Amino acid sequence: MAACTFDMQFTYVLVGWEGSTADSHVLKDALTRRDRIFVPEGKYYLVHASYANMPGFLAPYRETRYHQQEFGDNLPRNDKELFNRRHSSLRNNIEQTFSALKVRFQMVKGPPPFSYKIHMKIVIACCILHNYIRKEDYNDMFELEDDDPDDEFGGGGDEVRLAGINEDEVSNGSDDLGDEDNLSTTMWRWRA
Repeated sequence: MAACTFDMQFTYVLVGWEGSTADSHVLKDALTRRDRIFVPEGKYYLVHASYANMPGFLAPYRETRYHQQEFGDNLPRNDKELFNRRHSSLRNNIEQTFSALKVRFQMVKGPPPFSYKIHMKIVIACCILHNYIRKEDYNDMFELEDDDPDDEFGGGGDEVRLAGINEDEVSNGSDDLGDEDNLSTTMWRWRA
């Protein structure tokens, strides 16, 4: 599992779980371990639909249009579709972050030729080097490849993203499971 910022930098990386492990178990581990993932006050991580909504983590609405191609040239019809469309748009950046890591460090793409423990250290080192390169050369650009959903860092993986949404933008400012509804209603009210 990894968390990223919108400027394509990793803020948290948790390695060691099998890809078949349920996302909820990996997130629970990330929230309870000594070096746990930290959710800044008043911020949220955008997570994909396999995660449950919980304080600090916002998943898209289920059974509601989500991906950009599902909308085509059509505008969202309601607050839930608007929320999902914006959620999807923001999550595209995380896909680019993982693609950049895979292009830059080919060794994280497939099965490693070394032991599992060494591979875990290499993945973390690659994320640290990726962040360093992004900080030193923000305009570092290269052609990104499409994500392979079967990759360890593929499109269907365990990734979360920090969203720059302030609590005061939520109708009641609460940190309960209603935040998704509060945000979608606020977005719908202020849509342009």
